[in-house]
Amino acid sequence: MKLLLRIIAAVAVTLLLAVIAIWLKFGYGERAKDLTSDPLLPASALETVVELDYPPGNIAVSPDGRVFFTLHPDGSPPQKVMELVDGTPRPYPDAAFQAKRSGAPYFDTILSLRIDRQGRLWTLDFARFGMGVPRLLAFELSTGKVVHDYAFPAEIAGRGSMLNDLQVSPDGNTIYIAETSPLVHHPALIVYDVTEGKSRRLLERHQSVMPENYVIQAPGRDMLIFGIYNMRIGVDSIALDRNGEWLYYGAVTSDRLYRVRTVDLRNESLSADELANLVEDYARKTLSDGITTDVEGNVYLSDMENSAVVMLSPDETLTTIVKDQRLRWPDGFSFGPDDYLYVTCSSLQHVVFVTKARMRKNAPYHIFRFKPGGQGISGH
Repeated sequence: MKLLLRIIAAVAVTLLLAVIAIWLKFGYGERAKDLTSDPLLPASALETVVELDYPPGNIAVSPDGRVFFTLHPDGSPPQKVMELVDGTPRPYPDAAFQAKRSGAPYFDTILSLRIDRQGRLWTLDFARFGMGVPRLLAFELSTGKVVHDYAFPAEIAGRGSMLNDLQVSPDGNTIYIAETSPLVHHPALIVYDVTEGKSRRLLERHQSVMPENYVIQAPGRDMLIFGIYNMRIGVDSIALDRNGEWLYYGAVTSDRLYRVRTVDLRNESLSADELANLVEDYARKTLSDGITTDVEGNVYLSDMENSAVVMLSPDETLTTIVKDQRLRWPDGFSFGPDDYLYVTCSSLQHVVFVTKARMRKNAPYHIFRFKPGGQGISGH
């Protein structure tokens, strides 16, 4: 009996020391400065698009107003990709695609989706952080049929990876992906050549894709897992300018936005160091998740700490467009017809590492839209 007690005590001490070690290494961080100001638009500018039982992830709105969105994987939703049909969410392209099936493609773990200018809906599957097969699927909007299917090799998106978000070039031939890598902390950008069916992993662990030591202060909760592990999140925010010449990107827990010319990302003759030297430290930003651009060159960013959407103008001025407590972790963006900007609110402070009961208690979850004043291109 005494031996058993000694074993239990030793295990308890070991666990306690492990917890302390984790807290000392990962359980702290700086507080980001609030960069928001009085908003240009009143809270009444936010129009409710839909109320949901599960938190939404990202969104893509077609030029003719079709609304596609994902349900956030962290919410363990029963469906993965949805289309809003007459105000009601429906599985897209159908219910069968939402779960594993043999001999045919299906959705595993979908977060991001985009509509290109060729009339295709692209979905990005991070496949349980690379435990499955991460892949890109493209659907022809006019038919709902799969027209492109690419499985990423392990050297591009292996175990521990997270293909978080994507952007498609105006000609539809190149896809740019933010690989967040929250588990193994090797974030990178991935460039996929649609025509060649070839992907490359770039800027891995470069300063521009790495998180900084900030603690996300979401309303009502600091994002510390079990109170001891700080969620430092690498490159996530990613957007193209409207001509496809510049890729803007940054880590969630970083106050810097970077950019690089897409022609340089596509240039396979550049060495890793040569490409790194071409990255520009563009401007200061809020801690952000979603990002998009308009035709005037403005960059829109979500600010999940302050329930706001902010705009970074070409002269690097940061303006608060709208700010309201209903914007619970504003996440994904897409412009739609009539220059509406759609925004999902994933409310991750009520979803990540909490009980299902708590998540359900904080429903409904929302998608909003508003007119920020800039002209956008649908689907991005």
